[in-house]
Amino acid sequence: MRCPLCKKNTRTHVVDSRNVKGGRSVRRRRECPACNERFTTYEEIEIVRLRIIKRDGTSQEYNRNKIEDGLRRSLQKRPVTEQKLQKLLSEIEYDIQALEKRDVKSRVVGKIVMNHLRDTDDVAFIRFASVYKAVGSADSFRKVISEMMND
Repeated sequence: MRCPLCKKNTRTHVVDSRNVKGGRSVRRRRECPACNERFTTYEEIEIVRLRIIKRDGTSQEYNRNKIEDGLRRSLQKRPVTEQKLQKLLSEIEYDIQALEKRDVKSRVVGKIVMNHLRDTDDVAFIRFASVYKAVGSADSFRKVISEMMND
């Protein structure tokens, strides 16, 4: 890895390595022998070649940004920090990856997101569920809220 500080050396040394995020990521402390400066890198598993099967039967490559955008809209003006949002996104991706499938239905992804939002913020859960379940009336909202209260 090239030193981001001196940008000269491409052979930095790993000084310390630790698992973070419950073993889903690796934090490495590195040192550059040219400038003797230290810096930290993080390695995370990347979901590769995962295809999402949409309701209409079409498929598309997995896109982390789509889930993040949905989470941001659901959590808008809610007391959730950026750090908590990123942790939530990582947990959702971990659960998707844990399915060990190349093709995952969008409704499965939606359920995973809803399960995490239910534990994070009730209002965000209802916002997400209203879009995910295509809530179009007050009765539909009552039904979603009732289901949430029963769970």
